[in-house]
This record gives sequence, C-alpha cells and structure tokens, in this order.
Amino acid sequence: MRSALLALCALLAAGCATIPPGAGTNPADPWEVYNRHVFDFNDRVDRALTRPVAEFYVDHVPEPLRQCLGGVFNNLSEVPSALNNLLQAKPAAALTDLCRVAINSTVGLLGCFDVVAKMGLARSDEDFGQTLGRWGLAAGPYFVWPLLGPSSVRDSVGRVAGFYTDPLDALRPINLRNALAVTRLIDTRAQLLPAERVMRAAALDWYQFVRDTYLMRRLNLVHDGDPPRQPEDFDDEAPAETPRVPAPAAATTEAAA
Repeated sequence: MRSALLALCALLAAGCATIPPGAGTNPADPWEVYNRHVFDFNDRVDRALTRPVAEFYVDHVPEPLRQCLGGVFNNLSEVPSALNNLLQAKPAAALTDLCRVAINSTVGLLGCFDVVAKMGLARSDEDFGQTLGRWGLAAGPYFVWPLLGPSSVRDSVGRVAGFYTDPLDALRPINLRNALAVTRLIDTRAQLLPAERVMRAAALDWYQFVRDTYLMRRLNLVHDGDPPRQPEDFDDEAPAETPRVPAPAAATTEAAA
C-alpha cells in the first residue's frame, strides 16, 4: 500500500495539466482548471498501470473467457438496473431486467451466455444518476473524480447510491469480492481499448473530447435516446439570410406605368 501511494504521488508531481485560455467559462464546466489537473493525473495513472494491465489481459486471456467474464459482470449489473427502472416508473423495463437475470443466471451459466438476447429482450443500463435525472434533477457542473473519472454533481450522488446497490458488494469472502471487483475493472478497461485508440487519434483536446462525449452520453441515457433539443439546435436551423418579400402586384403595375 505504501508503494502504491508513493507511486501515485510521484505521478501527481510528475507534471501539471496544460490549462487553455478561458478555462472555466463553459457553464457546464466551471471547475475546468481543477478538472483538468485531476484528469491529467488520472490519465497518468491509466498509462502507467491500468492500460498496461488491460492490454496484458487482452493478450493473454482467451477471448471466449473474456466474453464469458464480461457477460457475468453485465448480468450482475442487471439487478440495480431493474431497481432503477422501477424507480423511474418503467415497470415493463424492470420486469425485462429481472427476466434477463433469472434466465441468464441459470440457463446462461451466471450470465456467461446471453441466451435472453436471442429472445428479443435487450439489456438496459440504468443507474441512480439517470433516475435522479428522470425525476427532473439537473446534472449540475461537470466534475472529474480522482481515479474514478468523469462525472457530474448529480451523477456523483448516483454513484454513491450505486455502491450500496452493487450485488458484487454482497459477495463473501471479502477476498473473492475484491478479486472480482478488480477483474471487472480490468475487463471494462479492456473493452474500451479499441475505441480509445481511434478517439485519441481524432481528438485535438483529449480532455474536452472526453468531457463533451460524457455529457452527451449521459443526456442521451437519461432521456432514453430521445433528449430534448438544445437552444443551439434551433440556431442551426435559422436561414442564412432573410428571404425577399415580393412586391405587391399593384405596386409593380404602377411602377411600369
């Protein structure tokens, strides 16, 4: 533990994030200066530790086993998803989640195989942050947590609630629970590797790219894929110039005379 803390301190002291002019003027990100420093720290930890471990996992663990583990973790996430669907007054979606858990946990070998997907019951991904948004609570400012990554004020509250509704937390012994939690983290990071390579190559500002992508994705999830239109969407539809109004016919006749 002491070595890990020293390594994290060394990463934090190794350099500072580049702060662009006007940082903090975006209403969605008033704490941008702080967020960029924490984002830079998280990125250093990821490059030094998490990403290499995820790459090792992809290179040395057979793909069928990785798919099985990913399915098991997805199956566990269906339980809090069902609870949040119920809290959002979507009983049909909650029932679908529970059916998926029941069938995949038995026929699908704890979720190793998603046999329910072939029956047309797609999985949902609901959390308490989305539930709060469904109740009308605004997202609040964007916020980057050390090690945990992008969030917002609303999603931070939802994340705390998620800790208490995670089925993995109920597993015993503690060593098994911790081992599965670490494996889930590595598996999740490994799934992001292909997309990350493409996005990093395309992004001019990695921090801004992650922030905007996160906020858009969360807005989309809260509104089940149909988010309300933003003011800038209507600005884009404004005509380039005011169309000319044709002169009345009588005026045209008088001018000709």
